Amino acid sequence: MVSDHQARLLMKLIGQGKRLGAAAAGAGMCERTARKYRKLGQLPSECQAEHTWRTRDDPFVEVWPELQELLEVNPGLQAKTLFAELQRRYPGRFADGQLRTLQRRVRVWRALEGPAQEVFFPQEHFPGERGESDFCHLTELGITIAGQPFPHLLYHFVLPYSNWETGSICFAESFESLSEGLEQALFTLGGVPQRHRTDRLSAAIQPPQCPEEFTRSYQALLRHYGLVGEKIQAGQAHENGDVEQRHHRLKEALDQALMLRGSRDFGSRGEYGAFLQALFTQLNAGRTARLQEEQAKLRALPARRLGAVKRQRLKVTPSSTIRVQHNVYSVHSRLIGETVEVRLFSDRLEVWYAQRQVESLPRLRGEYREHIQYRHIIDWLVRKPGAFAHYLYRSQLFPSSHFRMAYDALVAQQPERADREYLKLLYLAARENETAVQEALRALLDGERPLSVAAVEDLVRSGQRLAPPTEVLIEPVDLRAYDALLEYQGVAP
Repeated sequence: MVSDHQARLLMKLIGQGKRLGAAAAGAGMCERTARKYRKLGQLPSECQAEHTWRTRDDPFVEVWPELQELLEVNPGLQAKTLFAELQRRYPGRFADGQLRTLQRRVRVWRALEGPAQEVFFPQEHFPGERGESDFCHLTELGITIAGQPFPHLLYHFVLPYSNWETGSICFAESFESLSEGLEQALFTLGGVPQRHRTDRLSAAIQPPQCPEEFTRSYQALLRHYGLVGEKIQAGQAHENGDVEQRHHRLKEALDQALMLRGSRDFGSRGEYGAFLQALFTQLNAGRTARLQEEQAKLRALPARRLGAVKRQRLKVTPSSTIRVQHNVYSVHSRLIGETVEVRLFSDRLEVWYAQRQVESLPRLRGEYREHIQYRHIIDWLVRKPGAFAHYLYRSQLFPSSHFRMAYDALVAQQPERADREYLKLLYLAARENETAVQEALRALLDGERPLSVAAVEDLVRSGQRLAPPTEVLIEPVDLRAYDALLEYQGVAP
């Protein structure tokens, strides 16, 4: 088939005085074809006649009025659904292979006669005008901390003009997460845009029946930074489209970075956080020019962060615990009977007494969970060892697997004294060094020396450097043997 380019080259060569045969050879066609196009004086595309006939009979011509009626009533019906309905109405008449034919016919009907589709209108953005934020769920990426699943979210902030973005780890779509995330984003950016747009977050947006548009806490946050708050309409996620679009691209970039890293496990949350920030730095590297335009339009930051946190005044129970949002936390037994102030952050609780911070506890995710620190209660637990057997939060008193194994070993050696001896080990860990006690337990459990409190004390207080745990190397499995087996059985690997 002759292309338009060949025909133009033929005419050019003829115009240069080339003989027909030479011009045809130069254009890559035979002389007969060259003569044809010289006579026509048209390009091949201009000579093509419109294809108006069918190459085969339409199997749906007789039933199409039925289908069209269904489509006019419910335009959202899929061709696959209509095809299944035809097979039900006319058993044996339509083969499965005819589905694609019907799909093409339905597609043509939608384009020519169907309802108008929703139109998305590209928006013009201006530097420093607006920041958008939302929460991005990352649990499906399979990230772990020290081998343990790490379910979490990311507070995600984007400037639509430059696409500059940043984020911070959080665990719930709470006001604390929103407030801390926004403040961190603004101080990282180094300025404040004119407006801040969010999804319809319950942490910021009042229910429809409320006269106030935003919650009081969120209004205070906006006032502190001089921001004008904006919210999207219900069910209109595209109105926050820039950050929504960045969600997908961020997840994709993070997934690729994790693949390149070769592992989705991190030693600590801090290590994972540093990895995320390095990724944001990489993503923002190509946005410098437009970011500078943004920063020139940003307003100055206030002198300090608002630090808006929820505060609760709670009385410490006789069991040395406080209950915060349906979760139980232990505090030091010295505080029993006293009223403390609890400050709730997205990732932690701070316990204050007499204008002093006395505890910082990891905030539990979910409800009806507990965080009991043995150091808070061990002084009295060693005096009341009988309480250990049926203590409500007993499972919380094993700091690591080695402590659990040590207890089981004590039960096997002397079951009647196991509780007392184990509590002495906990007391030693609280007074000396938990890591040192754990290493001593490991050495005794792996060795031939009997486990006892005295033996652990000797190892801990001697300062003897213990040998590291034995590393077990597992050779990678050679899958070629399985491929050979499949080939032998006539199955493609």
